[in-house]
Amino acid sequence: MRDFLKLFFSLRKHQKLSNRRHPLFEQNQVAKVFVYIGLGFMALYLIVIGTMLGWGTRGGDFSLIFAVMPFLLTIDFFMRFGMQQTPAMLIKPYVLMPIRKARIIDCFLINNLLTSGNFIWFALFLPYVFIAFCGGLTFWNSIGMLALLYLMILVNSQWYLLVRTLVNHKIWWWFLPGIVYLAFFGYAIINVDKWIDVVGDFCMDYGFTWMTAAVVVVLSIVLFLVNRRLQLHFVHEEISKQEKTQLKHVSQFTFLNRFGQIGEYLKIEIKSTMRNKTVKQRFIQGIFIITLLSLMLSFTDIYDGRFSTNIWCLYCFVFFGAVNLVKIMGPEGNYIDLLMVHQENIYNLLRAKYYFYCAVLILPLLLLIPTVVSGRYSILMLLAYLFITSGPEYCILFQLAVYNKQSLPLNEKITTKGNFENSLQLIIELIVFFVPVALALAFTAIFGDTIGYTILIIIGLAFTLTHHLWLKHIYRRMMTRRYQNLEGFHTTR
Repeated sequence: MRDFLKLFFSLRKHQKLSNRRHPLFEQNQVAKVFVYIGLGFMALYLIVIGTMLGWGTRGGDFSLIFAVMPFLLTIDFFMRFGMQQTPAMLIKPYVLMPIRKARIIDCFLINNLLTSGNFIWFALFLPYVFIAFCGGLTFWNSIGMLALLYLMILVNSQWYLLVRTLVNHKIWWWFLPGIVYLAFFGYAIINVDKWIDVVGDFCMDYGFTWMTAAVVVVLSIVLFLVNRRLQLHFVHEEISKQEKTQLKHVSQFTFLNRFGQIGEYLKIEIKSTMRNKTVKQRFIQGIFIITLLSLMLSFTDIYDGRFSTNIWCLYCFVFFGAVNLVKIMGPEGNYIDLLMVHQENIYNLLRAKYYFYCAVLILPLLLLIPTVVSGRYSILMLLAYLFITSGPEYCILFQLAVYNKQSLPLNEKITTKGNFENSLQLIIELIVFFVPVALALAFTAIFGDTIGYTILIIIGLAFTLTHHLWLKHIYRRMMTRRYQNLEGFHTTR
């Protein structure tokens, strides 16, 4: 036990030192400020929600919190994808050391249970439990309720690790959480009144008992053991490169030969999307998410406000560019030296990337047809956001080509990280997702929908038709920073 604790604290120290010694540590510090500000606002919202739920216990129904826990756990599950890594992502530096990999996995799993992200939910639980205590709940029952709620968050953390590991291995594992959440919330939406009664009765009878606590503890242990075995298996498989390879027909895309060097770079973009795990999974995720949003927007009233309608329309168009172009030049960082050999190689590469992602916009345009048929979106609105994406949005995202200097591994999905590398990436992500919507709401409020969206189309077309000008400007700025960027790419390979 003493050796295990020593290993646990050593690994925690190594992780902190690794973050501090990273070449982009200073830039990440700025990004962390924005993250902390966001967490501060989130904590305030949770305090308000916890207080409101606490006032609902004035009738003596102290188990009310358990009725809303499924929704809170679902939110917690999806929030973790942007914040929490799996232990398998961090084990790579230790695989050749004379330490059992299972012990290392155990340390990282326990460390994930103790991460600060799990404690933020106390901003909701503490006000609720305090008000319930003031309303008549005994002290020990209050402590027990708080412990049970926290155990549920820990179980959700283990569920997330399980799903994240499987999804990183095969994208089709998204069907697992999809089936679980659709089955639960589908029944809740179809039978709202009956569902409220069933949940209310269940929470009243079993929501706060020792039997429930025992079930949660057992479930947490089972998920811990499953995660331990699963992540150990996948890490060993990836590190040892035990992959089954099959001979496949390789398309030459000869129709692109007529475009010369730009055509060759277009072939690289297409083949990269088709072959590499990281890029391919992002595209499959995008198709799944946009399809789901299209169906929800077409056949439900869940996003009925003007802001929601506009933000999700923009999201569908900008998704592919935002998740891939935010790390533009990252894949090329592995062979950036070769691209510097001939003059204007990089410029033609940027043009090829731009044409590729403009062609990709056809996907969300087709997937959003049901929203036009149902009357939720208009053709003019879709065209407005299509050209805004191909114009100003891509112009902003391509600016990151000047500043990105971290190589992006393409095939090592389980044991690599995937966070923002610098604060500019985070700022640009916020700009591309919210500024166009603000402009659309302003123009349509002043001039009406037809003229407002027409103005957006004109702005988008202006940037789209002049893409060669701003791409050339980006190329020149990249060349002035080429040695600084080359050093960063070499360091992070």
